[in-house]
Amino acid sequence: MPEAPLAPGEVERLVGGWHHDPHGLLGAHDTVYGTAVRVLRPLAERVVVDTGTATFELTHQQDGLFTGLLPKGSVTEGYLLQVGYAGTEHEQEDGYRFLPTLGETDLHLIAEGRHEQLWRALGAHPRLIEGVNGTAFAVWAPNASGVRIVGDFNGWNGAAHPMRSLGASGVWELFVPGVGEGTTYKFEIATRDGRMLQKADPLARRAECPPATASVVTSSRYEWHDADWMATRGRLPHHQAPMSVYELHPGSWRPGLTYRQLADELPGYVRDLGFTHVELMPVMQHPFDGSWGYQVSGYFAPTSRLGTPDDFRYLVDELHRAGIGVIVDWVPAHFPKDDFALARFDGEPLYEPADPRRAEHPDWGTLEFDYGRAEVRNFLVANAVYWGEEFHVDGLRVDAVASMLYLDYSREHGEWLPNEHGGRENWDAVRFLQEMNATVYRRCPGIVTVAEESTAWPGVTAPTDHGGLGFGLKWNMGWMHDSLVYMSKEPVHRRFHHNDMTFSMVYAYSENYVLPISHDEVVHGKRALVSKMPGDWWQQRANHRAYLGFMWAHPGKQLLFMGSEFAQGAEWDHKEGPQWWVLDPKWPAHAEHEGVRDLVRDLNRLYLDTPALWQLDGDPAGFSWLDGGAADDNVFSFVRYDTQGRPLVCVSNMSPVVRHGYRVGLPTVRADVRDARWLEILNTDTAVYGGSGVGNPDPVKAEQVEWNGRDTSAELTLPPLSTIWLSPA
Repeated sequence: MPEAPLAPGEVERLVGGWHHDPHGLLGAHDTVYGTAVRVLRPLAERVVVDTGTATFELTHQQDGLFTGLLPKGSVTEGYLLQVGYAGTEHEQEDGYRFLPTLGETDLHLIAEGRHEQLWRALGAHPRLIEGVNGTAFAVWAPNASGVRIVGDFNGWNGAAHPMRSLGASGVWELFVPGVGEGTTYKFEIATRDGRMLQKADPLARRAECPPATASVVTSSRYEWHDADWMATRGRLPHHQAPMSVYELHPGSWRPGLTYRQLADELPGYVRDLGFTHVELMPVMQHPFDGSWGYQVSGYFAPTSRLGTPDDFRYLVDELHRAGIGVIVDWVPAHFPKDDFALARFDGEPLYEPADPRRAEHPDWGTLEFDYGRAEVRNFLVANAVYWGEEFHVDGLRVDAVASMLYLDYSREHGEWLPNEHGGRENWDAVRFLQEMNATVYRRCPGIVTVAEESTAWPGVTAPTDHGGLGFGLKWNMGWMHDSLVYMSKEPVHRRFHHNDMTFSMVYAYSENYVLPISHDEVVHGKRALVSKMPGDWWQQRANHRAYLGFMWAHPGKQLLFMGSEFAQGAEWDHKEGPQWWVLDPKWPAHAEHEGVRDLVRDLNRLYLDTPALWQLDGDPAGFSWLDGGAADDNVFSFVRYDTQGRPLVCVSNMSPVVRHGYRVGLPTVRADVRDARWLEILNTDTAVYGGSGVGNPDPVKAEQVEWNGRDTSAELTLPPLSTIWLSPA
């Protein structure tokens, strides 16, 4: 049989991995002389083409390229390859006989930066094509001179699997027959300056467990059981609904538990304590445990440390079945420089800006995304959608938003590049965040996005059509900082810091806020929440309880990091997790820690049962000071209202003395009721919580005594270092 040879230079490009169109050479191609068949098998001794009616042995031309000229019409449909390797023979399909697995619509949307389900086009997808099982691979690498697939299926030698470039889209594609789920792989990228890089798949939906870094072919077979939850979540706007969030690090909440084991324990624990949501610190694949997930290398893959993607789906599903929403931490602000990941992906800056004054993140030794590039913006927007659509998450907490919004963030003069107007605002990041929020809310009904934004950037939670960033909620970092400053002071000095506790109400309605006591506040020498408090051990716990009572009554949703719900005394350690042992009955102080947890349970129960604490979080009509100026007494008193005008009174005594007969103005319950009775429905000093048991056990009767600008008032007993809530009887 005559040969169908290629020019030596063409073979070198093909075998070397530098060819942009291997499909134009390999496979079967009709010519005027017959059907030319070319097969690249660098380690093979012989290759035979089996057309189903005849067999034809190909001739080895050079460097593993086998060629032959078959009679015209001998290859009408499919054919098989019989490939001999050192005495063994394997029957294989030829991946170079298949058309591209991406259509023109996919390529157009990718080029436009508008492919909202990008993960369905790029990455690795097991498929049945023309009756042949295999995996379709696709990757965006516009600066590459060639791309090949390497993996366990080819001995990590990609010479036989060069991919084709799909024109100006920058996408490379190949269908590999016989490759299925569980296969590990990477993309081998030939750069324009002559290097060969091996990169994990940016769109991989599963990854190897670190320190291994390969991607894994996967598909989901999970059957969800949360249809009712998904249909009814978000029936109220989130800023008008109750939200009490328990933040945790999945890998250390109970060290050693998998996603499925977490699903057996976490929903019951959170439900018992009455939290409405959990917030999971980043679950995306990350190479370094010590980053806690904030340096993401695999944006589309749940970390393999705890199980498979379907295992993670099971965890979300079980939380939903327990009536608990799931918020995941999402990190679009930066990514690590690891060689196997996104950094200089195709040999040149791709996901990051080319100018180091915009690419380098000075705080974390990472790279920032190029938000002005359509394909990069699309990658991130689609990723946000992915977590909502594929994993049913109920919210995205977006990390480090401030670092995205300002070009000079953590940079000195001369270290940053101004925008086109000479300013410091990163308008590309603004447009990206607006697009992300608008797209996620449109595609994932009932979801909420939450910004960790530490500056006074206007309109973080304003709608995008009003020029806002479009987030549903924003972490109130100012409240967190100021209130912790106040609580850290000895009571004798607190009168000089009274405004630290009241200033938050000056701007409380500028955004829709979450009050966060997060992981960031209990690490790196900041001490655990209870350990920030002054005084002896009893006073520290009393301060802790009083603070939580104040926090739950303050306008805004609340978030508490694991371990704080039972006042653990040590900082969080990602290797050790919470100090669960302090709750062991054998531990001398276990009852004191259990008492704090009992308080958190009761706070959440009362919170859910009291619409005044959440219905008007974003409306000034829902709050009024009774006395915000009692600095010398270390006392704060205010009232919350629901949409029907029903009040709840909160009084916090942040001094270590009992205040007997302390008069507090009271709101009018009804116009025709002047002597309303008030019940103490919460007292953080109750003995069961570990307090001294001082309080107001009997109903408190309002008197016709003007006080604090109110027509009625009452004399209360304020326990030491405590918060009490009063509700009309």
